[in-house]
Amino acid sequence: MLALDRTTHERLTADLPAALRAAAAASFAAFEALPMPTPTQEDWRYVEVPEHLAGLSIPDGPGADPSPSAYESTLGATAGRADIVDGHVSGVAGSNVSEFAGADISAYRSSDAIDKFGAAAGAFGGSGVVVAAAAGEVVARPVFVSTEATTPGAVSIPRLLVIGGEASAVEVVVEQRSPDGLDALVLPEFEVVVGKAARVSVTVVQTWGDETVAIGRHRLRADQDGFVGLAEAAFGARFSRLHLSVDLEGRGADARITGVYFGDGGQTLDYRYFMNHIGPKTTSEMFLKGAVAGEARSVFTGMIRIEPDGQGANAHQTNRNLVLSDAAEAHSVPNLEILANDVRCGHGSAVGPLDEEQRYYLMSRGLPAPRADRLQVLGFFEEALQRFPHELLEPMLRTNAMTKYDKVLP
Repeated sequence: MLALDRTTHERLTADLPAALRAAAAASFAAFEALPMPTPTQEDWRYVEVPEHLAGLSIPDGPGADPSPSAYESTLGATAGRADIVDGHVSGVAGSNVSEFAGADISAYRSSDAIDKFGAAAGAFGGSGVVVAAAAGEVVARPVFVSTEATTPGAVSIPRLLVIGGEASAVEVVVEQRSPDGLDALVLPEFEVVVGKAARVSVTVVQTWGDETVAIGRHRLRADQDGFVGLAEAAFGARFSRLHLSVDLEGRGADARITGVYFGDGGQTLDYRYFMNHIGPKTTSEMFLKGAVAGEARSVFTGMIRIEPDGQGANAHQTNRNLVLSDAAEAHSVPNLEILANDVRCGHGSAVGPLDEEQRYYLMSRGLPAPRADRLQVLGFFEEALQRFPHELLEPMLRTNAMTKYDKVLP
């Protein structure tokens, strides 16, 4: 195990390209200088920050062999696969998949140290996985990437770079998992770069164990007429946070962000989303649905920012939440910042319990109350699940959500 110190920083970043090494050095300086974040900071409002860096260390190798994935089996044949265990790449396969050492990673932007966790990811992140489609290439099947945490008391930094060359198309499915009872910190760092007229979609299924803390950073950017999609289903972790920034840089760039989440027990599921319309005639949609039960808490803060050159932008964000117990909390804070005068923007937010009128209607048709409520929950998630890119994953995601619901029934 490696301590979170300068020696480890220099060891893990020694083989990175010069530009990324310089960025990592800046992150290490920030890591040493920054205090832990607190709920008094706007970007950490509504949550209790996990004190989870003190005493942790980085594994000097994967703590276990990759385990089989039911999600990969559901997808069937894939165009390639990769395994990242405890932050270390343990295997890649397929012509579109490689490690950092064997690929052009000049498009990768190391973490900009938005807080101490981001600084740690930038300072101690080493190699990662690259999924790339060359200009004009259409990758017919999805690429599967498994990220696992297996070592207790460890911090791991899985890194993924997805590149869509001009007029290319590629889909990536990522599974994030750890066993229940594993007290570990995971800092996922994903970068998605979409070239002109390219189409790239990434689906993330998060099933971290009940004691794992995950604080992720995803950065997406799209050039002229490019499309970028991110769909995430989150069911696990004691504390799971995703900081997402999307930059629509080129004229006509398009982004579709979809989310499904369900928290129970004492879980916290925390989403901080930033959609930046930089070029003209860009389009975006955020659509997230979640439920909380027990003493769980969910947070969504979404910002749509239209830059002065973002004339003709069309943007919308929706976040709807079911609160299934008196002790559960859901916070939903949509925001708009518009610096252009020719735009179409909107947002919708809802937090509340199951609908009494719908329950009455279903019971009047002969359903007992528990079945009526279950049908409401199933229908609530359906609208979001049908937006996920891979129909083959829908049954498993639906089962995960409803298994969580059945677990919290009185």
